[in-house]
Amino acid sequence: MEFRRLGQSGLVISEIAYGNWITHGAQIDEEAAHACVRAALDAGITTFDTADVYSETRAETVLGKALAGQRREGLVLATKVCHPVGPGPNDRGLSRKHVVEGCEGSLRRLGTDYVDLYYAHRYDPAVPLEETMLAFADLVRSGKVLYIGVSEWTAEQISRAAGLARELRVPLVASQPQYSMLWRVIESQVVPACEREGLGQVVWSPLAQGILSGKYLPGAAAPAGSRASAEAGKGFVDMLVGHWMNDEGALRAVQELGPVASDLGLTMSQLAVAWVLQNPSVSAAIIGASRPEQVKENAAASGVRLEPAVLDRIDEILSAYIVRDPARTG
Repeated sequence: MEFRRLGQSGLVISEIAYGNWITHGAQIDEEAAHACVRAALDAGITTFDTADVYSETRAETVLGKALAGQRREGLVLATKVCHPVGPGPNDRGLSRKHVVEGCEGSLRRLGTDYVDLYYAHRYDPAVPLEETMLAFADLVRSGKVLYIGVSEWTAEQISRAAGLARELRVPLVASQPQYSMLWRVIESQVVPACEREGLGQVVWSPLAQGILSGKYLPGAAAPAGSRASAEAGKGFVDMLVGHWMNDEGALRAVQELGPVASDLGLTMSQLAVAWVLQNPSVSAAIIGASRPEQVKENAAASGVRLEPAVLDRIDEILSAYIVRDPARTG
Protein backbone atom coordinates (compact mmCIF):
# COMPACT_ATOMS: atom_id res chain seq x y z
CA MET A 1 0.00 0.00 0.00
CA GLU A 2 1.25 3.45 -0.91
CA PHE A 3 0.41 6.63 0.98
CA ARG A 4 -0.21 10.25 0.05
CA ARG A 5 -0.61 13.53 1.87
CA LEU A 6 -4.18 14.81 1.99
CA GLY A 7 -4.00 17.98 -0.05
CA GLN A 8 -1.49 20.42 1.42
CA SER A 9 -2.07 19.18 4.97
CA GLY A 10 0.29 17.08 7.02
CA LEU A 11 -2.18 14.19 7.23
CA VAL A 12 -0.98 11.02 5.48
CA ILE A 13 -3.62 8.61 4.20
CA SER A 14 -3.55 5.30 2.35
CA GLU A 15 -4.19 5.95 -1.33
CA ILE A 16 -6.87 3.27 -1.18
CA ALA A 17 -9.53 3.97 1.44
CA TYR A 18 -12.19 1.52 2.56
CA GLY A 19 -15.77 2.84 2.52
CA ASN A 20 -18.97 1.21 3.76
CA TRP A 21 -21.77 3.03 1.96
CA ILE A 22 -24.62 0.62 0.99
CA THR A 23 -22.74 -2.46 2.26
CA HIS A 24 -22.44 -2.38 6.07
CA GLY A 25 -25.74 -2.64 7.87
CA ALA A 26 -27.64 -3.26 4.64
CA GLN A 27 -26.25 -5.29 1.75
CA ILE A 28 -24.07 -7.61 3.83
CA ASP A 29 -24.33 -8.98 7.36
CA GLU A 30 -22.05 -7.95 10.20
CA GLU A 31 -19.79 -10.99 9.97
CA ALA A 32 -19.13 -10.34 6.27
CA ALA A 33 -18.53 -6.65 7.01
CA HIS A 34 -15.95 -7.50 9.65
CA ALA A 35 -14.23 -9.87 7.21
CA CYS A 36 -13.98 -7.07 4.64
CA VAL A 37 -12.50 -4.68 7.22
CA ARG A 38 -9.93 -7.31 8.22
CA ALA A 39 -9.03 -7.73 4.55
CA ALA A 40 -8.59 -3.98 4.24
CA LEU A 41 -6.28 -3.89 7.24
CA ASP A 42 -4.33 -6.86 5.89
CA ALA A 43 -3.90 -5.00 2.58
CA GLY A 44 -2.36 -2.04 4.40
CA ILE A 45 -5.38 0.25 4.22
CA THR A 46 -5.35 2.72 7.10
CA THR A 47 -8.12 5.09 5.93
CA PHE A 48 -11.76 4.22 6.60
CA ASP A 49 -14.72 6.24 5.38
CA THR A 50 -18.34 6.18 6.53
CA ALA A 51 -21.25 8.56 7.22
CA ASP A 52 -24.02 8.92 9.78
CA VAL A 53 -26.71 8.46 7.10
CA TYR A 54 -25.33 5.19 5.72
CA SER A 55 -27.81 2.41 6.47
CA GLU A 56 -29.65 4.76 8.86
CA THR A 57 -26.58 5.08 11.15
CA ARG A 58 -25.97 1.31 11.28
CA ALA A 59 -22.89 1.53 9.06
CA GLU A 60 -21.01 3.61 11.62
CA THR A 61 -21.84 1.12 14.37
CA VAL A 62 -20.68 -1.85 12.29
CA LEU A 63 -17.44 -0.11 11.32
CA GLY A 64 -16.76 0.88 14.92
CA LYS A 65 -17.12 -2.72 16.06
CA ALA A 66 -14.97 -3.99 13.19
CA LEU A 67 -12.13 -1.63 14.11
CA ALA A 68 -12.37 -2.20 17.87
CA GLY A 69 -9.00 -3.22 19.27
CA GLN A 70 -7.01 -1.64 16.47
CA ARG A 71 -4.37 0.94 17.37
CA ARG A 72 -6.36 4.15 17.00
CA GLU A 73 -3.32 6.28 16.12
CA GLY A 74 -2.65 4.02 13.15
CA LEU A 75 -6.05 4.71 11.58
CA VAL A 76 -7.54 7.65 9.73
CA LEU A 77 -11.26 7.56 10.39
CA ALA A 78 -13.67 9.77 8.43
CA THR A 79 -17.40 10.32 8.71
CA LYS A 80 -19.95 12.88 7.51
CA VAL A 81 -22.93 14.99 8.54
CA CYS A 82 -25.84 16.64 6.68
CA HIS A 83 -28.37 14.10 5.41
CA PRO A 84 -31.42 13.21 7.58
CA VAL A 85 -30.79 10.75 10.42
CA GLY A 86 -34.07 11.23 12.26
CA PRO A 87 -37.64 12.50 11.93
CA GLY A 88 -37.18 15.97 13.39
CA PRO A 89 -36.47 19.22 11.52
CA ASN A 90 -33.10 19.52 13.28
CA ASP A 91 -32.05 15.95 12.49
CA ARG A 92 -30.55 17.09 9.20
CA GLY A 93 -28.61 19.86 7.54
CA LEU A 94 -25.61 21.90 8.61
CA SER A 95 -26.99 24.01 11.44
CA ARG A 96 -24.77 24.38 14.48
CA LYS A 97 -27.19 22.19 16.43
CA HIS A 98 -27.11 19.31 13.97
CA VAL A 99 -23.37 19.48 13.23
CA VAL A 100 -22.49 19.31 16.94
CA GLU A 101 -25.10 16.71 17.82
CA GLY A 102 -24.29 14.74 14.68
CA CYS A 103 -20.65 14.56 15.65
CA GLU A 104 -21.50 13.34 19.15
CA GLY A 105 -23.70 10.61 17.68
CA SER A 106 -21.04 9.51 15.23
CA LEU A 107 -18.37 9.33 17.92
CA ARG A 108 -20.67 7.20 20.07
CA ARG A 109 -21.48 4.79 17.25
CA LEU A 110 -17.87 4.55 16.09
CA GLY A 111 -16.62 3.98 19.62
CA THR A 112 -13.94 6.66 19.43
CA ASP A 113 -13.13 9.97 21.13
CA TYR A 114 -12.41 11.76 17.87
CA VAL A 115 -12.60 11.46 14.11
CA ASP A 116 -9.65 12.38 11.96
CA LEU A 117 -11.77 13.85 9.19
CA TYR A 118 -15.32 15.22 9.41
CA TYR A 119 -17.12 16.07 6.17
CA ALA A 120 -20.08 18.28 5.38
CA HIS A 121 -21.84 15.62 3.32
CA ARG A 122 -23.57 18.16 1.08
CA TYR A 123 -23.89 21.94 0.97
CA ASP A 124 -26.85 23.28 2.94
CA PRO A 125 -28.29 26.42 1.31
CA ALA A 126 -30.70 26.91 4.21
CA VAL A 127 -27.94 27.62 6.75
CA PRO A 128 -25.43 30.49 6.69
CA LEU A 129 -22.05 29.08 5.77
CA GLU A 130 -20.52 31.10 8.63
CA GLU A 131 -22.67 29.18 11.14
CA THR A 132 -21.63 25.84 9.70
CA MET A 133 -17.93 26.64 9.58
CA LEU A 134 -17.93 28.00 13.13
CA ALA A 135 -19.56 24.78 14.35
CA PHE A 136 -16.86 22.73 12.59
CA ALA A 137 -14.17 25.02 14.00
CA ASP A 138 -15.45 24.53 17.53
CA LEU A 139 -15.37 20.74 17.06
CA VAL A 140 -11.76 21.03 15.92
CA ARG A 141 -10.81 23.15 18.92
CA SER A 142 -12.53 20.67 21.26
CA GLY A 143 -10.37 17.84 19.87
CA LYS A 144 -13.34 15.84 18.64
CA VAL A 145 -12.41 16.50 14.99
CA LEU A 146 -8.87 16.88 13.64
CA TYR A 147 -9.52 17.96 10.03
CA ILE A 148 -12.61 18.98 8.09
CA GLY A 149 -13.79 18.37 4.55
CA VAL A 150 -16.70 18.77 2.16
CA SER A 151 -18.43 16.32 -0.15
CA GLU A 152 -19.97 17.21 -3.52
CA TRP A 153 -19.57 20.97 -3.08
CA THR A 154 -19.13 23.25 -6.08
CA ALA A 155 -15.93 25.18 -6.72
CA GLU A 156 -17.56 28.42 -5.56
CA GLN A 157 -18.83 26.84 -2.34
CA ILE A 158 -15.40 25.34 -1.65
CA SER A 159 -13.66 28.67 -2.16
CA ARG A 160 -16.06 30.44 0.21
CA ALA A 161 -15.59 27.74 2.86
CA ALA A 162 -11.81 27.86 2.47
CA GLY A 163 -11.82 31.62 3.06
CA LEU A 164 -13.78 31.16 6.29
CA ALA A 165 -11.54 28.27 7.35
CA ARG A 166 -8.52 30.54 7.04
CA GLU A 167 -10.23 33.22 9.13
CA LEU A 168 -11.13 30.64 11.77
CA ARG A 169 -7.68 29.00 11.51
CA VAL A 170 -9.00 25.48 11.06
CA PRO A 171 -7.81 22.86 8.56
CA LEU A 172 -10.22 22.42 5.65
CA VAL A 173 -8.24 19.81 3.74
CA ALA A 174 -10.48 17.42 1.79
CA SER A 175 -13.08 17.27 -0.96
CA GLN A 176 -14.99 14.02 -1.49
CA PRO A 177 -16.54 13.97 -4.97
CA GLN A 178 -17.67 11.23 -7.29
CA TYR A 179 -14.92 10.59 -9.85
CA SER A 180 -14.22 7.86 -12.38
CA MET A 181 -13.25 7.26 -16.00
CA LEU A 182 -16.89 7.95 -16.88
CA TRP A 183 -17.70 10.74 -14.39
CA ARG A 184 -15.27 13.66 -14.67
CA VAL A 185 -17.37 16.64 -13.64
CA ILE A 186 -14.80 17.83 -11.07
CA GLU A 187 -11.94 18.28 -13.51
CA SER A 188 -12.72 21.73 -14.93
CA GLN A 189 -13.72 23.66 -11.80
CA VAL A 190 -13.62 21.72 -8.51
CA VAL A 191 -10.09 20.39 -8.93
CA PRO A 192 -8.54 23.80 -9.78
CA ALA A 193 -10.38 25.41 -6.85
CA CYS A 194 -9.16 22.72 -4.48
CA GLU A 195 -5.61 23.04 -5.75
CA ARG A 196 -5.72 26.77 -5.03
CA GLU A 197 -7.15 26.20 -1.56
CA GLY A 198 -5.00 23.20 -0.60
CA LEU A 199 -7.67 20.50 -0.54
CA GLY A 200 -7.04 16.95 -1.72
CA GLN A 201 -9.63 14.78 -3.46
CA VAL A 202 -10.80 11.60 -1.72
CA VAL A 203 -12.95 10.22 -4.49
CA TRP A 204 -15.91 7.87 -4.32
CA SER A 205 -17.31 5.44 -6.90
CA PRO A 206 -14.10 4.98 -8.91
CA LEU A 207 -15.77 1.90 -10.44
CA ALA A 208 -18.92 3.88 -11.36
CA GLN A 209 -20.95 1.65 -9.02
CA GLY A 210 -19.42 -1.46 -10.58
CA ILE A 211 -19.95 -0.60 -14.24
CA LEU A 212 -16.20 -0.26 -14.84
CA SER A 213 -15.60 -3.71 -13.37
CA GLY A 214 -17.11 -5.12 -16.56
CA LYS A 215 -19.63 -7.30 -14.73
CA TYR A 216 -22.66 -5.60 -16.30
CA LEU A 217 -23.01 -6.93 -19.82
CA PRO A 218 -25.05 -5.35 -22.62
CA GLY A 219 -28.41 -7.03 -23.00
CA ALA A 220 -27.99 -9.13 -19.84
CA ALA A 221 -29.59 -8.93 -16.41
CA ALA A 222 -27.48 -7.61 -13.55
CA PRO A 223 -25.52 -10.45 -11.90
CA ALA A 224 -27.06 -11.88 -8.74
CA GLY A 225 -25.66 -10.21 -5.64
CA SER A 226 -24.47 -7.10 -7.46
CA ARG A 227 -25.41 -3.60 -6.30
CA ALA A 228 -27.68 -3.19 -9.29
CA SER A 229 -29.60 -6.31 -8.32
CA ALA A 230 -29.54 -6.02 -4.52
CA GLU A 231 -32.56 -4.19 -3.14
CA ALA A 232 -30.41 -2.27 -0.62
CA GLY A 233 -28.43 -0.60 -3.35
CA LYS A 234 -30.49 -0.78 -6.52
CA GLY A 235 -32.16 2.61 -6.11
CA PHE A 236 -28.83 4.36 -5.56
CA VAL A 237 -27.25 2.62 -8.53
CA ASP A 238 -30.18 3.53 -10.80
CA MET A 239 -29.98 7.14 -9.66
CA LEU A 240 -26.21 7.45 -10.12
CA VAL A 241 -25.45 5.36 -13.19
CA GLY A 242 -28.79 4.29 -14.66
CA HIS A 243 -28.08 6.21 -17.85
CA TRP A 244 -25.04 3.98 -18.49
CA MET A 245 -26.69 0.80 -17.22
CA ASN A 246 -29.49 1.28 -19.74
CA ASP A 247 -27.20 2.16 -22.63
CA GLU A 248 -25.93 -0.94 -24.39
CA GLY A 249 -23.42 1.19 -26.29
CA ALA A 250 -21.86 2.36 -23.02
CA LEU A 251 -21.71 -1.18 -21.66
CA ARG A 252 -20.12 -2.42 -24.89
CA ALA A 253 -17.53 0.37 -24.69
CA VAL A 254 -16.66 -0.62 -21.13
CA GLN A 255 -16.08 -4.20 -22.29
CA GLU A 256 -13.38 -2.84 -24.64
CA LEU A 257 -11.38 -1.88 -21.56
CA GLY A 258 -10.88 -5.58 -20.81
CA PRO A 259 -7.97 -6.07 -23.23
CA VAL A 260 -6.38 -2.81 -22.03
CA ALA A 261 -6.42 -4.07 -18.45
CA SER A 262 -5.29 -7.56 -19.46
CA ASP A 263 -2.27 -6.22 -21.35
CA LEU A 264 -1.18 -4.51 -18.13
CA GLY A 265 -1.74 -7.57 -15.97
CA LEU A 266 -4.68 -5.89 -14.25
CA THR A 267 -8.33 -6.65 -13.78
CA MET A 268 -10.82 -4.10 -15.09
CA SER A 269 -11.57 -3.02 -11.52
CA GLN A 270 -7.88 -2.47 -10.81
CA LEU A 271 -7.56 -0.44 -14.00
CA ALA A 272 -10.46 1.80 -12.95
CA VAL A 273 -9.07 2.42 -9.47
CA ALA A 274 -5.56 3.00 -10.82
CA TRP A 275 -6.96 5.48 -13.35
CA VAL A 276 -8.33 7.88 -10.71
CA LEU A 277 -5.05 7.66 -8.80
CA GLN A 278 -3.15 8.97 -11.84
CA ASN A 279 -4.67 12.39 -11.15
CA PRO A 280 -2.16 14.18 -8.89
CA SER A 281 -5.00 16.01 -7.12
CA VAL A 282 -6.46 12.71 -5.92
CA SER A 283 -5.21 11.77 -2.47
CA ALA A 284 -7.20 8.53 -2.21
CA ALA A 285 -9.81 6.40 -3.93
CA ILE A 286 -12.58 4.91 -1.79
CA ILE A 287 -13.42 1.30 -2.51
CA GLY A 288 -16.42 -0.61 -1.22
CA ALA A 289 -16.80 -4.35 -1.03
CA SER A 290 -19.19 -7.11 -0.09
CA ARG A 291 -16.50 -9.80 -0.04
CA PRO A 292 -12.87 -9.80 1.23
CA GLU A 293 -11.62 -10.89 -2.20
CA GLN A 294 -12.91 -7.64 -3.68
CA VAL A 295 -10.96 -5.64 -1.13
CA LYS A 296 -7.77 -7.53 -1.92
CA GLU A 297 -8.29 -7.13 -5.67
CA ASN A 298 -8.95 -3.40 -5.62
CA ALA A 299 -6.25 -2.62 -3.06
CA ALA A 300 -3.74 -4.07 -5.51
CA ALA A 301 -4.28 -1.00 -7.70
CA SER A 302 -2.14 0.97 -5.26
CA GLY A 303 1.14 1.99 -6.83
CA VAL A 304 0.10 1.16 -10.41
CA ARG A 305 1.39 3.68 -12.96
CA LEU A 306 -0.40 4.07 -16.28
CA GLU A 307 1.48 5.35 -19.32
CA PRO A 308 0.07 8.31 -21.28
CA ALA A 309 -0.72 6.01 -24.21
CA VAL A 310 -2.92 3.89 -21.95
CA LEU A 311 -4.76 6.96 -20.67
CA ASP A 312 -5.30 8.11 -24.25
CA ARG A 313 -6.66 4.70 -25.22
CA ILE A 314 -9.14 4.77 -22.32
CA ASP A 315 -10.34 8.21 -23.40
CA GLU A 316 -10.73 7.00 -26.98
CA ILE A 317 -12.83 4.00 -25.91
CA LEU A 318 -15.12 5.90 -23.55
CA SER A 319 -15.25 9.33 -25.19
CA ALA A 320 -18.92 9.17 -26.22
CA TYR A 321 -20.06 8.34 -22.68
CA ILE A 322 -17.92 10.53 -20.41
CA VAL A 323 -19.85 13.10 -18.32
CA ARG A 324 -17.90 16.33 -17.82
CA ASP A 325 -20.54 18.99 -17.09
CA PRO A 326 -19.50 20.78 -13.85
CA ALA A 327 -23.15 21.66 -13.24
CA ARG A 328 -23.66 17.98 -12.34
CA THR A 329 -21.64 18.40 -9.12
CA GLY A 330 -23.69 17.48 -6.07
